Amino acid sequence: MAQARISAKASEGAQQPQQPQQQQQQSGGQLRGRFYRSTSMADRSSRLLENLDQLELRVEAFRDAASAMEQEKEILLEMIHNIQNSQDMRHISEGEREELNLTANRLMGRTLTVEVSVETIRNAQQQESLLHATKMIDEIVNKLLDDLEDAKMRLMSLYGACTSDVPAGPIDQKFQSVVIGCAIEDQKKIKRRLETLLRNLENSEKSITLLEHQKSSVRQSCNSKQD
Repeated sequence: MAQARISAKASEGAQQPQQPQQQQQQSGGQLRGRFYRSTSMADRSSRLLENLDQLELRVEAFRDAASAMEQEKEILLEMIHNIQNSQDMRHISEGEREELNLTANRLMGRTLTVEVSVETIRNAQQQESLLHATKMIDEIVNKLLDDLEDAKMRLMSLYGACTSDVPAGPIDQKFQSVVIGCAIEDQKKIKRRLETLLRNLENSEKSITLLEHQKSSVRQSCNSKQD
């Protein structure tokens, strides 16, 4: 009987060390399971982030395309307007001029039916800077008829504040500080507006110069006939 008890205790003692090993195996299985789940979540997160990065590129390309269409609309309207007010239109018959104006008005109307709008995200400071810059330009535009040459010089100083190139003339430092406070997209639009204004002024000056030259030629012709 004593030998039987000793053998039983010995067998029990041999089985006891196996319990921690089983717990370690179970614990190891849980750790390995968690590790696999974490890796899977990381893969999913990385994949989603990559998709969003690709979509961000497409969104920016989409906005750039819309901005390009917005600019194209402005250019088309300006070109149609320039044709209607060109010197060539003044030197054709009234019937031809009326017909061409009808065509130009039709094209302008069709252009205006296209609505393209790219909203710029601004904070309060950028919104205030945009309003200030717009007001400064409008003040000069409203005085164009009073002094064309002075208005042109002031617009050129504003444009010089918007370009990275070395300007030919003075720079309006106050306007430059205002424009720097605007959103990047608004800075581009301000520069584009100034370019359009200066281009129109240059065309107007050419028209005035040509008209004065024609008047001078007519006067000289009349004087020669009188002689």
